[in-house]
Formats: sequence, C-alpha cells, structure tokens
Amino acid sequence: MKKLTAALCAAAMLTGFASEARAQQPPTPDQPQPHGMPHMLDNAVFAHLLFDQLEGRFGFNEGNSFRWEAEGWVGTDVNRLWLLSEGTLSSGELDDGIQQLFYGRAITTYFDALVGTRWDLDSLPTRGWGAIGLQGLAPQFFKVSAIGYVSGEGHLAARLEASYDLLITQRLILQPQVELNFYTKDDPARRVGAGLSELDAGLRLRYEITRQFAPYIGITYLGQYGATARYVSAAGESTQQVRFTVGLRTWF
Repeated sequence: MKKLTAALCAAAMLTGFASEARAQQPPTPDQPQPHGMPHMLDNAVFAHLLFDQLEGRFGFNEGNSFRWEAEGWVGTDVNRLWLLSEGTLSSGELDDGIQQLFYGRAITTYFDALVGTRWDLDSLPTRGWGAIGLQGLAPQFFKVSAIGYVSGEGHLAARLEASYDLLITQRLILQPQVELNFYTKDDPARRVGAGLSELDAGLRLRYEITRQFAPYIGITYLGQYGATARYVSAAGESTQQVRFTVGLRTWF
C-alpha cells in the first residue's frame, strides 16, 4: 500500500511539472493567446473619425462664423491613411479651407511620419501642395504636429500645432490649443504674406457626457501678421479677432 501511494504521488508531481512547463512556453503563431486574443494585433485594420472642432465663433465686432476641424484614419497600428479637413464659413464665404491626405507610418511608440498632399479649397483660388511632417504625443502628452509644404510654384510653407488636455475631473477637461502658419513667399490672391502669416489659438472647456460626445465652450484668438495683415485689412476684415466659442467634440 505504501508503494502504491508513493507511485501515485510521483505521477502527480510529474504531471504538475509538465503542465507548468507547457504554460511557460510562448504560444506558437497558430495557437490562440490568453482570453482568445489573436497573436498579431498590429496587423488588424481599424478606422477612426474625430471631429475635434464643430463650433460657432461669436465676435464682438468681427461677426460670427462656423468652424470645423476633423481627422479620420484607416489602417493598422503601423501603417495608416489619414484624411484631415478644416475650414471656416463666414458671411456665406468659405475661408481657410484646407484638405489633406497623408500616408502615415509609426516611427516610434508615440510618433508617426507623414507624407502626402494638401489642397486649399475655399472661396479663394485653389492651391495644391506636397507635404511631409511628423505628428504624435510629446512628453507630458502634448499633442503636437509639424508639417512642411511645397507648392508647384516653388512656395514653401510650414504649420506647427500643439494642444493639451488638462483633466480637471474625469469628465471636465480644459484644452489649450495653438496653431502657427508660415510662408516663404507672398500670395496676394489667397491673402497670404511671407513670414509668420497667422496664429490661431484657443482655450476650450469641454464636458464629456460620454467619451464620444463632449460639448464645450471657450474663447479663441485669430491674428494675421505682416503682409497677410495688409491683405486682410484691404479686404475690409479685422486682423485681430477674439471670439466666444460654443461647440461640440465627437468621435466614432
């Protein structure tokens, strides 16, 4: 009886060791991961659409306008196709209408390299650009973007953007945002001058009813400088605009 008991104990120990060894071995590509997760998630294709700004801007002396800024992408964690769109509708005219199409590739955990095209499509003459740049999350989770452009006429341009989400509570979020636009040559037809052309900044306080649906209020500043300011003034518009803003941020 003692020999039988010892044999059963030895068999149980060997079975336990074998099970532990199998558990420590990495799964093969054909084996399912724990909890049913596939082996290569980075090859899965996803899509995302964000309307970061859908807002009315109400001026004190400059009049009212409607502004949108949206981005969408489709692809994997490494390779994506990006579409960015923005513009302002004021007094029946479309201004600052910029549509961009990029191929983006992840070059670090937090940054994508972008290459593609930009088209200025609004009430003013159309312009086409080639584009290359970077976008992602800087330290402290600042969302940043730096893109350079070259046109068929030899014009160069650059756009720098930054924003930050400051969590006051889990639902109440304060977002400062700034955008700078630079050009190397005057383009009177589009009312754009060389140098620092435009600064668009805002401070928005949003409340996330859900993560996908967040109304907000804020204040925005739009300033034009140098030759751009002269072109804008000649068109009878203000070069320094401070406006109260009410809008909605949503994504799908």
